[in-house]
Amino acid sequence: MSMASLGLTAEQERLYRYLLRHPRADPEAAGAELVMPGVRLVLAELRSLELVDGTLTALPPAAAIDVLVRRRIEQTQRQLTELTLAWDVLTELTEEHRSGRPVQLVEHIPEGAAVTRRMRTMLAADPGEFAHLKISAINASPGYDDRPFRRLLARGLRSRTLFPADTLENRDEESHARTLHALGDLHRVTTEPVRHLAIVNRTIAFVQADPARASAGALQIRQPGVVMMLADVFDGMWARARDLDDLPLSPIEQQVLHALTRHDNDEAAARSISVSVRKFRAHVAELMARLDAATRFQAALRAKERGWL
Repeated sequence: MSMASLGLTAEQERLYRYLLRHPRADPEAAGAELVMPGVRLVLAELRSLELVDGTLTALPPAAAIDVLVRRRIEQTQRQLTELTLAWDVLTELTEEHRSGRPVQLVEHIPEGAAVTRRMRTMLAADPGEFAHLKISAINASPGYDDRPFRRLLARGLRSRTLFPADTLENRDEESHARTLHALGDLHRVTTEPVRHLAIVNRTIAFVQADPARASAGALQIRQPGVVMMLADVFDGMWARARDLDDLPLSPIEQQVLHALTRHDNDEAAARSISVSVRKFRAHVAELMARLDAATRFQAALRAKERGWL
């Protein structure tokens, strides 16, 4: 059976099968036996596909098929994404037909509240995917109400939020992030520079109109190439970011955890790190929640499993 359906050319398949039978074969010998003058070029192609390593050893069949299938799935996903852009074209044509004027690919929305309303209207009509890059976990805009967003999450909205790691030094910010994370708005933190960015269903992006002045509103971008580029940037940052539960302990959390395991009661443990018993117990409760532990003993075990002890 041919491997053409998996994306290999006939020459790539012939050489891969040959190297399966003859590990570490000499390229010139392989080219002569297969009557393949361009054997070195084909070999380089197989290396770029990760089907052959530097020692001219072919990837085992199961692993090779897995690599090729994943590659084809990624290609198909990209093609489907391109096809979905047709609906954006339909939307633009419909709006032009209705209004009798060209649709703006980049539109300035001067008011922050209007930006929020527009994004929520789009997501209410199609609660698909929302990606959000912001400088803090809590939205500090006057009069902001996150209940409509929570209802969108309940309807199945797939949401990802990325914000700076140092924001978690504020307990209110961390608590808010963990609450939304538990509701389905997945949160991660990054140490990379952050600018405001929101992407609705990978088709419309919103960026801050003036990076130095939040009151300047936002730009709504419909241009497919720009939106796809911004979505790729977000995906890259997301892949490099860290989950909330994978963050290292803060200095005070480390002290509390060690005191918890070395002392028989809270009073002695609190004295050992110079905090009040009430504060110590609050830190313990936060650690237990972070470790998803029902008891202090279970928290200690899970902390040890993570290498925190």
